[in-house]
Order: sequence, then C-alpha cells, then structure tokens
Amino acid sequence: MAAYIELVIDQGTTFNNIINITDDVTNAAVNVSGYSFESQIRRSYYSANITANITCSINNAANGEVTMNMTAANTANIKPGRYVFDVKSTDTFNVVNRILEGIITISPSCTR
Repeated sequence: MAAYIELVIDQGTTFNNIINITDDVTNAAVNVSGYSFESQIRRSYYSANITANITCSINNAANGEVTMNMTAANTANIKPGRYVFDVKSTDTFNVVNRILEGIITISPSCTR
C-alpha cells in the first residue's frame, strides 16, 4: 500500500522532495538499482488530462533514495489549488507499485 503525504509547492519555485523507499516489514532500505519511477499531478483522480509530470531520479540506489523534482518554470505553469499525485515504481521484473500518493497544494505567487 502506498504511503500518503500532503505537499505544498510554491508556484514559480523549484520543487524537490526526497523519498526514502523502505521495506514495509523490515523497514530496511530497498535497493532500487534498475528501477524506474514516474509521477503525475492531476486535478482529480478521474481527470483525463495530466496537469504536470514530476521528474523522479534515483540519488542513492543502494539506500532507496529518490528525488521528486519540478523546475520553477514548470511550477509557474500550474494554477493555484489542490491536486492529487502519486509516484509509481517499476522494478527489474516489470512489477509496478504505487509507493506514494497524496495531495499537492499549489500556493499562488505574487512575484512575477
């Protein structure tokens, strides 16, 4: 089952969030060598259109450390409000898991 989190992104700023992937039973770090990750933001779970993609990159495979990232230019293009997101992993056997899900709130910016 995916972990749940609520995040806030300031519109027009760089967004980074580090995920530490651990085993549900032992709480030990999962080696994510060879894994791929993807993440999307949508207005609702039922929205056909993607609001934005979040880039996910492995920082430390042996320790299960993955960074979610969006550039300032990308966050500037998202209208303020509440959105849903998730992060999915695909392992070396092509098994897909949802590892993180939740709400992202885009906070408006007044500086242009």
